[in-house]
Amino acid sequence: MAAAVAAALVVSPASAAPAGRVLGYVANNGGGVSVIDTATNAVSETISDSGGNSPYMAAVAFDGTRGYVTNSVQNTLTVIDTPTNAVDRSVPVGSHPAGVAVAPGGGFVYVTNYGDGTVSVVDTATLTVTATITVGQNPDGVVVTRDGRAVYVTHDVVGPSKVSVIDTTANAVVTTIPVGSTSTAIAASADGTRMYVVNKGSDTVSAIDVASRTVVGTAAVGFTPHGIALSPDGTRAYVTNSEFDSVSVVDLTTMTELRKIVVGDRPIGVALTPDGASAYVTNFGSNTVSVIDTATDAVTGTLAVGQRPVGIAVSFVPPAPSKLAGGHAQLQLRLLGFTVRGLDATLTEKHTGAPVAGQKVIFQTVKGTPLCTATTNSSGTATCDSQVPLLVGLSTLLQGFTASYAGDNEHGGASSHGYITLL
Repeated sequence: MAAAVAAALVVSPASAAPAGRVLGYVANNGGGVSVIDTATNAVSETISDSGGNSPYMAAVAFDGTRGYVTNSVQNTLTVIDTPTNAVDRSVPVGSHPAGVAVAPGGGFVYVTNYGDGTVSVVDTATLTVTATITVGQNPDGVVVTRDGRAVYVTHDVVGPSKVSVIDTTANAVVTTIPVGSTSTAIAASADGTRMYVVNKGSDTVSAIDVASRTVVGTAAVGFTPHGIALSPDGTRAYVTNSEFDSVSVVDLTTMTELRKIVVGDRPIGVALTPDGASAYVTNFGSNTVSVIDTATDAVTGTLAVGQRPVGIAVSFVPPAPSKLAGGHAQLQLRLLGFTVRGLDATLTEKHTGAPVAGQKVIFQTVKGTPLCTATTNSSGTATCDSQVPLLVGLSTLLQGFTASYAGDNEHGGASSHGYITLL
């Protein structure tokens, strides 16, 4: 089966330095999804789904809060809550699902089913298949237009191939566009005016004008190209050449190859960071991911991942929403003040309920007077005692305390109220 690389649809927050992380999701066909923290270029964890152990392609919703991975043997779509990297659901789709793409706005996910010639339409609100569209033999790559009105699907067919265009209102194929031989991956330009199709059998990339739905240019690349990713400014394409162990850098204005970058064995998927500074390439044969600095077009790192990595998506992922639950402290009178014993609060992830350890919690009176600071333990609980001067006042202390957590790139901030009673 040919591989198709679905470009992640990402909209980054307007803030210059948003809280959150840029993560890469690598679908390892041998099992599991490797999560790469692009700030450290290290695999931070591996996600497993007992209902889908043959990951193939990966996509991430436009706001980074969900990931979708096709499982080619189990005929399922794994749904991941990306802020926590917890598996939420395995959705049954068609036969041998391959490509996956998320609609702008995140309302629908489109999955190409290589084995039965269909596309499954998954409603992300209910996580159910609401339509199955017949498109023809060996559908592989898939992408949604910027306005969400059409879906473009490639067909991994030897000889002159085609791209099927689906009207998303009717959920039916309305036209086909002839391209090169054995078309696999497809990517959309950021401005929505072009689609770029990788033709594995022709060793080319076809440029499709979205308005006219015609091929308006062709670029020659390396031997047996597979995946494609575009720079955010729309000037470059990065195309994996699976039999050349390289990535072609293509000038999209002139549709010419600028250079080849040597990577690992049998490169398949490729994705860029939202800022376009780095490209990540899955090397199916060497079980690695190559990191390319796009300013110099040089490989700056090689990361070990799972077995037979195929698809990859890179996205900004916001912090996981947190919950802080304040506890119950006791107040003891002293000669020159008060002692508040057992101030406590427990920090957990809202989505999973898992405790969040090693985080600082600040305790204050309801009027903002500092009491003490503590770090959450393995159970997510922070606890401390406080010596309080008389001037704070008994009535203020008996109103309880406020616990607050500022948050970081992984977990969002939270606060809560707790109670103080006299011994």
